Formats: sequence, structure tokens, C-alpha cells
Amino acid sequence: MSAEWAPAYEAVPRSRFLPALIWPHDMATGRYSTVSEERDPGAWQQYADSDDPIVTQWDDGAHEGPEPGKSFSSSSSMPSLVFCMLADLDVKPGHRVLEIGTGTGWNAALLAHRLGAENVVTVEVDGVVASDAKKSLDRFGLPVRVVHGDGLLGYPARAPYDRVIATCGLRKIPFAWVEQSRPGGVLLVPWGTYYGPGEATARLVVARHGQSASGPFTRPVAFMRLRSQRFVWPRHDEYVPPGALDAAETSTTTLTEAQLCGTGSFDAVGFALGLRVPDVVHNPDRKRDGRRAVWFYGLSDRSWAVVVFRDDRKEAKVYQSGPRGLWGEVESAYRWWVSHGEPDHSRFGLTVTAEEAHAWLDDSANSWPL
Repeated sequence: MSAEWAPAYEAVPRSRFLPALIWPHDMATGRYSTVSEERDPGAWQQYADSDDPIVTQWDDGAHEGPEPGKSFSSSSSMPSLVFCMLADLDVKPGHRVLEIGTGTGWNAALLAHRLGAENVVTVEVDGVVASDAKKSLDRFGLPVRVVHGDGLLGYPARAPYDRVIATCGLRKIPFAWVEQSRPGGVLLVPWGTYYGPGEATARLVVARHGQSASGPFTRPVAFMRLRSQRFVWPRHDEYVPPGALDAAETSTTTLTEAQLCGTGSFDAVGFALGLRVPDVVHNPDRKRDGRRAVWFYGLSDRSWAVVVFRDDRKEAKVYQSGPRGLWGEVESAYRWWVSHGEPDHSRFGLTVTAEEAHAWLDDSANSWPL
């Protein structure tokens, strides 16, 4: 934590913005536990003071009961990540900030403690979540403007903003956020492609003319998707009906399973391939008996491909169909990534205009449309 945020951390405890029933996430096992402040106040406080992410809502509020629901829909992020992102945001006295995704209200409270409640606006799409956060902020003495609405629209009534921060994952950045920012203002947005779940925060600086925003990716993150940009997986049988494998174009590749699928908590190759092969999602099957299939589906048409890796073979069999030739795109993108030194997120960046978005490597001169 940077020294400038230490006073806010001490003065604004996360516990003051958590509900009585929480579901901490165990990063080691991937499991969620149910913790009630009423039944076990000691455990509840321990988790509130921990660096664990905590789910505060399931299934867009339709969930009932103490057990975890099907899909988490609101949470309180790891404090270490919260303060890393606030450091990247680089707020200064007098700055006006727009936050997209209020959640519990803790992040807005931290900003308000440093900048004053009058300089923070936060937008939340879920009415119940927005109402609860507003109550917590008011009780704490930081009456931030909490807006129940669509974060994609920003909040023009308080514009222009010096900083915009999103606490939800995006696949497309609305240009309204750029338009509502001052020249030289900063947008900090968790961003990723459809290719896989890998995300990184894009720190975009608004150009002097206000017609674009551009900047590098700063750190790997994992956030719940903005609700209107949630991904609905394509139906496999709509792409690969019975008999499609027999009619598919076939080939082989020397690319290995380890090279394509990557290792570690952040998949650098997957992030890079997503940047180079737009509008494609991939789905690796579970490995069984030394065999693993990795599927690719085109989102702009019904192109598909599958590469089948076997531990006892040096080459993998490839099947593909459709106008895009997806495997050719993926393999070419992988070779490009290797030829450029296998860059991770820190060497890539993003430029957003009203018309389109571009990704780039090392500098904006080496860019391509997404």
C-alpha cells in the first residue's frame, strides 16, 4: 500500500461496508464459505479484516438462504488489489472521480476520505446494492452521490471528471467515459477479450483534444463482468452439428498443449492471443487419459476449430470449418507472440476512440484494430 493511502485504510475500515452475511472466497481452494456476523462475530470480523475477496450478493439478488448461490454478482475485492488500483488511479486534491460499480461502497468511501464526498460519484446498476451502499456511506459520514443506473452511460450531470475507475470487467469501453473526462484525465478499467478470462487494468489517458484515450495495461486482475457485457457461451451443437468433424478441414500442428494453454495464475499467452485474434472464444476440455481437446468458436460467424493434443504424439490433429480458418489465425498469433519476445500484459496497451479500439505493443505506432 502506498503511503498516501495508508491514512484512508486506517480511517475507513472495510468492515463498516459489509453486510451481516458474507461469503469469503478461499483463493487456494476456490471455495466459498458462509459467515454470519450474528452467529460468529469473531470469524466475520477476521474475514472483514483479511485480504480475501468477499461475495456480498449471488444471482443478481434472486438468491435466498445462507448457502452460496449459483453465480456471484456483487463483492468486496481484496484490499491489496483495491489499493493497487487506487495507486494506479493517482488522484490528487481537488480531483473529481466517477466510479463505475459501487458494490459495498467501500471504494467510494476511500476516495471520498481523500477527496471529499462532493468530489465522488459512483454508479451502480443494481438498485438494492446501490441503496445499501448509500446507507453505509451516509452512516459513515461520507454522503457520496450514489446513482442507480447504467454505468455505460457514465454520469454527465457531474462531468467533467479527472478520474474514472471501473470495478467491473469490460470487453468494450464506452466512449461516454472519455467524453465525460477532462483532457489529461485518467480512466482505469479492468479489460479483457472474449478469448479467455484473463484481464488486466488499462490505464488510459485522455488526449488533449478529447477524441481518444490511450495507455498501457498495468496489472493482471479478475473482476465480475459489467452486467450488460456478460458473456453467453455459444452452443457447441450450433457450431459443430453431428457429422461436422467428418466434413471438416484437417491438418496437424507442432504447437504443444503447454505452449497454447499457458501456465501460472495469469495466462500471458492467452491474453496476447485474445488481442491478436478478436471475436473468438476458446474452451479447453478437461484432460482425460492423456488426451485434451481445445475448442475455438468464432463470434462473428459460425467458424470453429479444435486441436486435439495427445501425450503420446509429437503432433496434434486439427479440425476446422468456416470462412475464418480459426486455427490458422490462432497459430499465426502464437508465432507472432513468440517472435516479439513472448510479451506479457505490461508491454501491451489500448487506444479507444469514438469509432473503435486498437491494441498495441510497446508503443501506439505498432497497433491493430480489435
